[in-house]
Formats: sequence, C-alpha cells, structure tokens
Amino acid sequence: MPRPDFPKTLPEFQRRFPDESACRAYLVASRWPEGYCCPRYGHSEVFDLPRRHLMQCKACGLQTSVTAGTVFHRTRTPLTYWFWAAYLMATQTPGMSALQLQRQLGLNRYETVWTMLHKLRRAMVAPNREPLRGIIEVDETYIGGPEHGKRGRGAGGKALVVGAVEDRGETAGRVRLQLISNSTRAILTAFVEANVEHGATIKTDGLDGYEALDKKHYCHRPRIQGSGERTTIWLPHIHRVFSNLKTWLRGTHHGVDPKHLQAYLGEFVFRYNRRRTPMVAFQTLLGLGSHLGPTTYYQLYRSESTG
Repeated sequence: MPRPDFPKTLPEFQRRFPDESACRAYLVASRWPEGYCCPRYGHSEVFDLPRRHLMQCKACGLQTSVTAGTVFHRTRTPLTYWFWAAYLMATQTPGMSALQLQRQLGLNRYETVWTMLHKLRRAMVAPNREPLRGIIEVDETYIGGPEHGKRGRGAGGKALVVGAVEDRGETAGRVRLQLISNSTRAILTAFVEANVEHGATIKTDGLDGYEALDKKHYCHRPRIQGSGERTTIWLPHIHRVFSNLKTWLRGTHHGVDPKHLQAYLGEFVFRYNRRRTPMVAFQTLLGLGSHLGPTTYYQLYRSESTG
C-alpha cells in the first residue's frame, strides 16, 4: 500500500487536515503505509493512545511514538500548526519568513515560529543525498549586505559560500551550497568530494584552490576568465543560482545572520531541486524529518554554521 497522497490546493489542505486527529492519522499512514508493525516482534495489533501520540502493541505492550524522530517529537505546538507551516513552507514559491508565518498562524510567540521554521529547514537536508553527476559547475560567492571596502575575493564582513550545480545544457540540474570559512584547496576539494560523484567533469574558474581536483577522480576543466561577463559565460548556471539565492535572501528574509546561513542555504537547495514539482515537497518535508531526530531551540539558536 503506498503512502497517502498530498493535498494539491489550499481548500483540499483545509479539508484534509482540519484537526489534530486528521494530522496524526496522516503521520501514522505515512510511517506505516502497510499497517502498524511492532518494532520488537512484528505484531500488527495495536492500542491507539492519541493524547500521547503513542501506539501500543497488544501482544508485548511496547509503546511507539508516532512523532519519534520527526520535527514534531515532544512538541507542545499543535500538529495542525506544524502541518500549516510545512505546507506553506513547501508550496509558497518565495518561502516564508518567521514574521510572515507568525501572522499566518496567529501565534503570539515569535520564538515558537522561528524554532518551527528552523526545524523544518533542518528536515529539508536529507542525510544520504545522491551525489551530483555529469558536468558540474563549481564556484564561490560572497553573501551579505552592502558594505564599504573591498569587493569580490577578500571582501570583509561577508559570508563565503561555495556552490555546485549540474550543467544539463540549456537547463540546470540539482544544486548544492555550503558556507565555508575560506577558499583554500583543502576546503574546496572537500566540498567537491562530498557532493560530486567520482568521474564527473568539473568546470571551475582559474582559482588556485581548485588545482587539487586535477589529482582526484574527476575531469577538471579550469578556465581563467577574469571577472564579469566572461565568467558568467563559462559558468552560467551557478551564477544564476547565486543571483537567485541573493534575491531570495534579500526579498523574503531581508538578510540572514551568518551563524544561521547554512540552514537557509539548505532551504534554498531544497526548493531549487524541487522547483518543477513543488507540491511533492510537502510530503517529502514531513518524511525527511523522521530520519533526523529532534532539535531543541537551544541547539538551533547556538548553532555555528561551519558548513
């Protein structure tokens, strides 16, 4: 039996998830599409304990949490709010800021909404993502508001981000983005090896930091381009990705604290890689959360985005 489908319109969403029981039933059907199976002995008969979000095996008494390992685990916020947040975050093209979502949900505490969004962003990053394949464009860019002083490489007060995107001719494929401390060979090479399949063709500019790729399991094609239009011609897809990223950060979030930037990069990648199937993202977002484990507000607020 397949997992339950997802709502494709806002009225359908409202009909499908009017209350806590409907949201919980959807989680149960998604986690056990073939019917409940006791993790201990495989029994199928179960007592339902809805107030505690538990399923209890009739044979051995083992209790299993419906929300364990998901972004909802041990939350005091009603599941209806979580589902609204996930749906809006997954289906609204520009995404949602915490202030926007706070107004949409009518919640009083900004911290509650901020935590919900960051937990959902964490759930957007699959732990075992498939590597990029084929021809890959790799480059770096600086993220940050307008500041005086140096521009380009060596700019002060801004965050450095490296990106890779599949070059599929006229269109771009999947993308990866990571916040990095500098553009040394070790860091750039590690990013490529963590995100690109061996044997792929890597297109870069002439930065020395990419030279080590010549000795790795890749076909490295560097080209010294200078700056401006020539660089855009050689690496058109990654430059378009960077432009869209900066526009999104400015327009939706009005700037981002550097220590939380990696979470926003993860959200952008999630959206970009599902840009042709935005409705699928809702179910994917709920499903991904089951593999990542819960995250506390303290962990999110104190996190350091080292990439």
